[in-house]
Amino acid sequence: MRCAIAAGGVVLMVGLTACGSEKSGDDKAGDKTGQSLGSPLAALKLAWERTDAQHSAKVEGTTQMGQSNSEMSGAMDWADGIRANMTITQKGGAVASSPVEGMPLQARYTPDAMFMNMGDAFAAQAGGGKHWIKYDYDALAKQAGPSGAFLKDQMQNNNPSRSVQLLLATGKVKSVGSEDVKGVKATHYTGTVKVSEIAKMQSKDLSQSDLDALQKQLETSGMDTETIDLWIDGKNLLVKKREQAQSNNGAYDSTVFYSDYGTTVSVQEPSSSDTTDFQDMVPQQ
Repeated sequence: MRCAIAAGGVVLMVGLTACGSEKSGDDKAGDKTGQSLGSPLAALKLAWERTDAQHSAKVEGTTQMGQSNSEMSGAMDWADGIRANMTITQKGGAVASSPVEGMPLQARYTPDAMFMNMGDAFAAQAGGGKHWIKYDYDALAKQAGPSGAFLKDQMQNNNPSRSVQLLLATGKVKSVGSEDVKGVKATHYTGTVKVSEIAKMQSKDLSQSDLDALQKQLETSGMDTETIDLWIDGKNLLVKKREQAQSNNGAYDSTVFYSDYGTTVSVQEPSSSDTTDFQDMVPQQ
């Protein structure tokens, strides 16, 4: 059970990450007159700038990865690395039939690690009396190789505006029209990204050797392309994101809603006396 629960926590980390890019897209998207322009690239560049400048937001969403399904809600701040407080519930996958399946878990994200409160049953049976598991990004990068380095990069550098950047970087975006998102009128944009290029466009700190190895892992997974849909409101802010892809392990489908931009987010690490390290639970992995 120790390994299943600990590994499940790594799966839960993915829910907070979003596709992103260091590229700002086509230079022609530099006009800042907003969504009134006919060019989707121009509208998305403005949305990227406005969303990035907010630094924080409330977040809620769902993620399906093969047989694993998770829900999350909370708030995140990306002013200086990623900080977030989340409630996450997962079913199936690595936590299937475990004590934490279907149980809302508290998660705290800092620029260096993620912490998950696995509950009283975990503390009594597998945690040595400790409720929290710490997933140190450096340790994960060492244990998991290129994929771990990629996860570390995403957890430290990602934020909602990066989703907009990635779609900009493709240079091929179309507007689907106006839709209602939780009572807010928003413009729907869509585009497709080759999975083999995502890591290169997303990653801020990965070496070329890590990128090459990660690309081989992605190709082996059977993923070819990922469809990204974004909804931008009248204030040029991202209010909804959906990512979809197919792999050898099944469908990947993630939808995230963003609201209350500028909200205050305060994150405290749990007490070290109530925390056990992920790598101590599964040293063989």
